[in-house]
Amino acid sequence: MHQRHYDRRQYFDEQARTTREFVIPYINQSMPISAKTRVFEIGCGEGGNLVPFLKLGCACVGVDLLQSKIDLGKEYLRDVAPGAPVELVIQDIYDASADRLGQFDLIMLRDVIEHIHDQERFLTMVHRYLKPGGRIFFGFPPWRMPFGGHQQVLDNKYLSKLPWFHLLPRSVYKKILQLGGEKPGRIDDILEIQETGISIGEFSALIERTGFRFEQKDLWFINPNYQAKFGLRPRKLNGLLASIPWVKDYYTTCCYALVRAAQAGEN
Repeated sequence: MHQRHYDRRQYFDEQARTTREFVIPYINQSMPISAKTRVFEIGCGEGGNLVPFLKLGCACVGVDLLQSKIDLGKEYLRDVAPGAPVELVIQDIYDASADRLGQFDLIMLRDVIEHIHDQERFLTMVHRYLKPGGRIFFGFPPWRMPFGGHQQVLDNKYLSKLPWFHLLPRSVYKKILQLGGEKPGRIDDILEIQETGISIGEFSALIERTGFRFEQKDLWFINPNYQAKFGLRPRKLNGLLASIPWVKDYYTTCCYALVRAAQAGEN
């Protein structure tokens, strides 16, 4: 099997496991998932996050901009959930043609919001895909966390293990990547994350500004996905570190949140 193909399948399986063991139980605290729940994942990749919902009988739609990921996703889903009510499509959700997808009880944004340009415009627009009473789940790494620049994907084995260096000034950061032998395309991708990365405080303010309210928000010292990926036991950020604004961003490897549309007259 081609190594890259194998890596994507491994990632698909890791996503499915984390969503089954942590994301769905988290959502269930405020919104019980059942076979009647219609799920929409934006930036679905190969669709691994949708597998546990399909196993529960949910109808699911996933959209992405990369044909290669959609094609692999369809292959993987035929293998693990044959005949399941799922649709994976290439779709720009800003395009009016996306309205054909309808509205959903749950929208999944896992490891997505930190890659989106003009996040305020995006979340304002997302309202149109949410049924009354629906929820949006977010899971993302805050920008200032040790690997908030996604430098773990770098080819240079030393830089890929170097925490916090993505916080250096852009010109210095770029020079280090170049000296480390990274390819121009990879450098562009990494620098783009520097433009779109989002802190915990910025995320909280963004949710309020775009007409949503938090039902749950939790910070993780050890990301739940690290259990599937590295065998590490997930652990929430508590105590003094969790109480200090801005500083907590440096030690939060993942933020989970469940939000709903604000009700009329709600501040």
